[in-house]
Amino acid sequence: MPGIVGIIRAGPAAERKTMLARMVKCMMHESFYASGTLQVDALDAGVGWVCHKGSFSDCMPAWNETRDVCLIFSGEHFADVTEAQGLKAAGHHCSKSTAAYLVHLYEEYGGKFFEMLNGTFHGVVIDLRENKVVLFNDRYGLGRIYYHESPDGFYFSAEAKALLKALPQLRSLDMRSFGEFFSCGCALQNRSLFEGVSLLPPGSMWTFRRGQAVRKETYFNRETWENLPPLSAEDYYQRLRGTFVGVLPRYFAGRQSVGLSLTGGLDSRMIVAHAYHEPYKLQCYTFGGIYRDPADVKIARKIADVCQQYHETITIRNKFFTEFPSLARQTVYCTDGACDVMAAAGFSVNRLAREIAPVRLTGNYGDEILRGNMPFKAAPPDKHIFSPEFLSSVQAAEAAFAGEKRVGRASFIAFKQVPWHHYGRFALEQLQFTVRTPYLDNALVALAFQAPPDPDVNRDFAHRLIFDGNPALSALPTDRGIVWRGRFTDNRFKAFCREFMPRAEYVYDYGMPQWLAKVDRVLAPLHLERLFLGRQKYYHFRIWYRHELARHLKEVLLDSSTLRRPYLNGRRVEEIVAAHTRGTGNYTLELHKLMTSELIQRELIEKI
Repeated sequence: MPGIVGIIRAGPAAERKTMLARMVKCMMHESFYASGTLQVDALDAGVGWVCHKGSFSDCMPAWNETRDVCLIFSGEHFADVTEAQGLKAAGHHCSKSTAAYLVHLYEEYGGKFFEMLNGTFHGVVIDLRENKVVLFNDRYGLGRIYYHESPDGFYFSAEAKALLKALPQLRSLDMRSFGEFFSCGCALQNRSLFEGVSLLPPGSMWTFRRGQAVRKETYFNRETWENLPPLSAEDYYQRLRGTFVGVLPRYFAGRQSVGLSLTGGLDSRMIVAHAYHEPYKLQCYTFGGIYRDPADVKIARKIADVCQQYHETITIRNKFFTEFPSLARQTVYCTDGACDVMAAAGFSVNRLAREIAPVRLTGNYGDEILRGNMPFKAAPPDKHIFSPEFLSSVQAAEAAFAGEKRVGRASFIAFKQVPWHHYGRFALEQLQFTVRTPYLDNALVALAFQAPPDPDVNRDFAHRLIFDGNPALSALPTDRGIVWRGRFTDNRFKAFCREFMPRAEYVYDYGMPQWLAKVDRVLAPLHLERLFLGRQKYYHFRIWYRHELARHLKEVLLDSSTLRRPYLNGRRVEEIVAAHTRGTGNYTLELHKLMTSELIQRELIEKI
């Protein structure tokens, strides 16, 4: 995915240059990527970058007029409209269309520059005036930087695999983090899955000077937001509406075309309700499945029609099953194991979506930031699949997770759930697009810390915001069947119908109880999947692992090298593969974890 790499260490410049080139090459996953490197021998530093061609960051390296300050930046900055104008007034020659103008912002504001940035990003400032290098990231840490610090130098990269490629001694799993992967879906506490590789904390501003220890500082303290006074419900709504409408135009700006990922939920609808475009100038799309059009597709079509915008359904295709082995490997490899193999379905449709527009605008994180949704949980799989020695690491993860939750809900979501739990999806999408969401705008997140604590009140605000932007959109049901016209219109029967089919699909898919799996096996000739599946989701791995993907599943998990992994109980792995593929059990989530862990081992430890 796009991002930066770097080495700061004394020694021959030629060695740094060779190592840097190897790291950059490791991140060149697509033909539409651009790359480059910069050597600053006076500071014992080398920096490289990978970006999407034509993106905001496709202008590196960015020097000031006197060529004594350089910026290497990856990501986007959603600025106030007057920012670039102020720089021009100060005598700088700059355009807001690319990240090149940000170097002048640093010149003008120094260390305050980092707190001014608004978006998901990371970067490096090379300041020859003060003989220093500054490594930084966004205040949430979603613009991820992996690093390794040792007596001989400091190494960093947007992708862990670049470090593993350059430093072979790092190619081993951190068993504590690996236990958290199985229990929580990701490593906690700014650690990575790899021994000796950590994550740059959110809001970092780390300064390097030749011959000195790194100065590790943060430019943003989350207490700044945690200490904001709560607002009354009506005051909060008025602020929410004004802030949302004010920041939204920033996310449609830029030199590349924007496609809106439209769903049947609230958050993308909030965007389109206040996105004032000429008719049929905004391209919208939704992902669909092989059984039927899910609710997202049906509703998104109606939303686009009401707004007089184009809409396209991108359907996962039958050739996905033959491509799955390759897609699964790429998914795990390209995201450094942050995405499990289930995300191969997303990998497939994202490639098709990029043909529509290189920028993907989404409603991601709206439910979490504005309505406090916390899907991030510790939920370990069947404990019998682990060796006794490794099981303690899996169980310890639950206690570690409980400790991480001892903060306010808003802080947990913004500074832990978003950069740890949600990173995998973000990384996968960044492979194909420049990904944007207004729900991580600094102004909107700060305001969320002042929201009323009642989730029902905040859901009502979302519907109200849609109604205020476009009342016709509010009249359309959501994917949960909710309609709001100044108030909810509902009754018990409708509520039952609204919830029945999504729950039925969940139970028939990966949530199927073990006893029901045996019944479903007997009823297999009736093809009940045609009745239940595809109403909400476009991927259905419980069924696919039994049928279309069963052969590949067995090839990977029943391989002798897999069964001998020291952290697994090989006999139990054999049992659950047999039970699932026979239809006498449902082990979808265990199979996701086992397939992903094996590909992490093969693609990121052994093969790289």
